[in-house]
Amino acid sequence: MPVSLDKAVIARLKTHGETFEVLVDPYLARDFKEGKEVPIEEVLATPFVFKDAHKGDKASEHEMEKIFGTSDPYEVAKTILRKGEVQLTAEQRRQMIEEKRRYIATVIHRHAVDPRTGYPHPVDRILKAMEEAGVHVDLFKDAEAQVPGVIKAIRPLLPIKLEMKIIAVKVPGDYVGKTYGEVRRFGTVKREEWASDGSWMLLIEIPGGVEEEFYEKLNALTRGSAVTKLIERKGL
Repeated sequence: MPVSLDKAVIARLKTHGETFEVLVDPYLARDFKEGKEVPIEEVLATPFVFKDAHKGDKASEHEMEKIFGTSDPYEVAKTILRKGEVQLTAEQRRQMIEEKRRYIATVIHRHAVDPRTGYPHPVDRILKAMEEAGVHVDLFKDAEAQVPGVIKAIRPLLPIKLEMKIIAVKVPGDYVGKTYGEVRRFGTVKREEWASDGSWMLLIEIPGGVEEEFYEKLNALTRGSAVTKLIERKGL
């Protein structure tokens, strides 16, 4: 469902001496600019391209055809979003950047550990290090793509190591139904087989920071009957 007009913001592109604008959902526009698969129909508040959205002055089909090679408003809107700027309010920008900062810190928490202890740093500790290091978060760049740069910036302040762990697991047959989907969401199953008694045996690769969470979830689902063994630590 398209965003309501009162919550929409302007995305603007200036090109060839002309200005083109569309009204968009600020959050979906951000996702679209990050490269996520978001239907353009859901991003737009109205299916129109404007010369001046505030005045309701629409761009002519002739102008769009000449500059964009098409007069299809959805195709023109895609170009405006990809190459133009989204006019966020100061509060929207502050809130969205804060959300992205915390998401990046959460990704680091899940994939990295303190090499001194082998345990992940708390999210708030990572956020504090990001602030102290003066980390700039790009609102319209994919969060995962920013993680390596953030880790490089905070490493002088926070001992940190990217790590993956391979764990062997054996789940008794009575609990396979409960655990099958839950276990897989933690990482990548590298190998699996079924024992004659119905037990599920597997090797799974998970981010180093979620190891304790993985064990806790597995024990809760199997009432402590699952057997696990850490097979390998892989630094990234």
